[in-house]
Parts: sequence; structure tokens; C-alpha cells
Amino acid sequence: MSIEPRFAQEPAYTHGQASRTAIVYCNLGTPEAPTATALRRYLAEFLSDPRVVEIPRFLWLIILHGIILRVRPAKSALKYASIWTAEGSPLKVWSQRQADALHQAWSGKGVQVRLAMRYGSPAVAQVLDELKLEGVNRVLVVPAYPQYSATTTASVFDAVYAWALRTRRVPELRFVNNYHDHPGYIAALADSIQRHWQAHGRNELLVMSFHGVPERTLKLGDPYHCECHKTARLLAHALGLTKEQYRVCFQSRFGKAKWLEPYTEPTVRELARQGVKSLDIVCPGFVSDCLETLEEIAMEVQEAFHEEGGGTYSYIPCLNDNPVWIKALEDITANHVSGWPLLPVPAQEAQASRQAALAMGAEN
Repeated sequence: MSIEPRFAQEPAYTHGQASRTAIVYCNLGTPEAPTATALRRYLAEFLSDPRVVEIPRFLWLIILHGIILRVRPAKSALKYASIWTAEGSPLKVWSQRQADALHQAWSGKGVQVRLAMRYGSPAVAQVLDELKLEGVNRVLVVPAYPQYSATTTASVFDAVYAWALRTRRVPELRFVNNYHDHPGYIAALADSIQRHWQAHGRNELLVMSFHGVPERTLKLGDPYHCECHKTARLLAHALGLTKEQYRVCFQSRFGKAKWLEPYTEPTVRELARQGVKSLDIVCPGFVSDCLETLEEIAMEVQEAFHEEGGGTYSYIPCLNDNPVWIKALEDITANHVSGWPLLPVPAQEAQASRQAALAMGAEN
């Protein structure tokens, strides 16, 4: 016996209605407030995603609800409180500014840009529902992750697929998998670093810290590790750095499993012990400043460097609303909407189509 799918209610189809295109720019997400309660909700959604934690489901849910969600929210809330702004979560503030700037770049061509969050609000499904009600029937999904990983990029796609499963008339969908080696992205990173050097001076060594993932994901075919190293290599070339002038490492390890190495904090500690007195550190895989950059890298890792005798430590902010990055986003999205008719059909032509349909017996 088959089970009929339960489709969400959607607007009635109207003949002659204009085709519309939208870009959904999606970042990871953030709690609504730096409180234990808000963190518990956020972490429960985030850490329940099987893309994020790939261990047997039943065992993990026991650990998550029996231990982690009882202990970690309060600790994480203190970390978030240390970086929270008057406008709210830095990640959401910067992501919204990026989406707004991209919307401005596309507004003359009739393309909307909306921000969505994989976890938290505004949810992917919520944004897609709103766009559908507005008559959007072509959607480009752009994750704010330059390097592809199943733990991040694929999870965004999962959210879109889940929404499509309950949608009767699915829009035409396209996805941006990665842009780790896009010339505009590399140029934006180089511009950001060079501006920082011009304003604050250049230190002995540049550390490029990417978010870590379990090592087993590499062995299972995830390209993330390779794409991070390619970004680093291209960025070093753009900056004119030799191999001795920069290091690549991975941060934010979680749990006891082996993750991609070398780890950022131990690397920075060892550099200080080896006599490196000044460091610049940048996080190329994060396009918006967030907890992992502002608290972990700019605070915790800096403290570790000083504990081992290091001197000057300079954190270089993420791309945020750098105009060079916004232009790169515009170019990346332009490549992927190529071939779509962006401007609406002239009103006279649309009306003629509608009248022809009504003459054939259509009701709307």
C-alpha cells in the first residue's frame, strides 16, 4: 500500500504569471541569543544532523541528549556572550550584509537575494516557502562555504531537498558546490590581508586556519581537505609568499576522533616554542566572522601563543562586507544563473498567453 505524500499548500497556478528568479545565500546559523536556553535549541538542531556527526544514530542521540546538551549550552553561551554585538550574532550580521549587498548588485536584473540559515532562523524551508508565495520559480542555492564538505555544503542541499519533497510544484533548482579556487574569492582574500598589512604591519609568519573535519571524511571521498590546501596555495601565490612564510592548519576539533591535521592551537604553540615572535592568522574558509574566528582564533589561540612566549599576534578579519568579496559573489552567482531568462516577459506577451489559456478552458 503506497502512502500519498503530504504536500504543503501553495498558491494556485495562474496562466501568464511572470517567471521570477531568486538566489538563496545560506550560512551555517547561529543561536538567537547568547544564553544557555538558546544554545540548547541551536545545538540540538545542529548536532542532530547526521551529516555533522557520522556515528551510529541511536548511540549518538543518547550521548547528545544525555550528556552534551546538559553541559555544553552553558559553556557555549559564555563564549557567544564574549563576541555578541548590539546588532546580535556577528555571523548573522555579516551574512545579512553580504546578502543585502548581493541583492543590490542583482536588483537591476530582477533577481532577489535572500539569506537563509541551515540551523536556526531564517530556516531554509521558511525562505523557500516565502519565495514560492512571491512567484519565484527558479532558485540558485549558494552556501557560504567556499570549500565543499558533506558536513556543511551537502547539509544545505539536504534542507533544500527535504523542502522539495513536500512541494507540489518544485522550482527549477541550481546549486553552487564550491568556489575555493574562484579568482574573485582568492583576490578578495588577498585584498583583505594586504589591507590589514598596510594598516597594522606584517608579522613573521602567516597562519591560514581552516575549520576541521574528522580525518575519516577525507578517506571516504570528501574533497574538503584538498580544496582547503588549494585555496591556501593560490592565496599564498597571490600574496607572493614562499612555502616557508605560511602554514596551513585546522581548528575547532570536537570529540576524541582524529581530525584533519595539523591542529591550529598546537601548531601556534609549537611555533612560539620554536622562536617565532610574531604571527598573522587568517581563516580563509570562513567568509563571515563568527564564534570560531572571533572567540576561538582571536582570543583562545592568541592566549596560547602568548603562553608559549610568543609576542605580536594579529588576527585578520574575515571577508565580511569587503567590496572585492561582494563583487566575487556577484561573479560566482552570475556564472551559475547563466542561461536563465532573468528579466520578466513583457506584460503584453504574458497577457496574450493568459488569454490563450483561458480560451482553451483554463480557470486561472
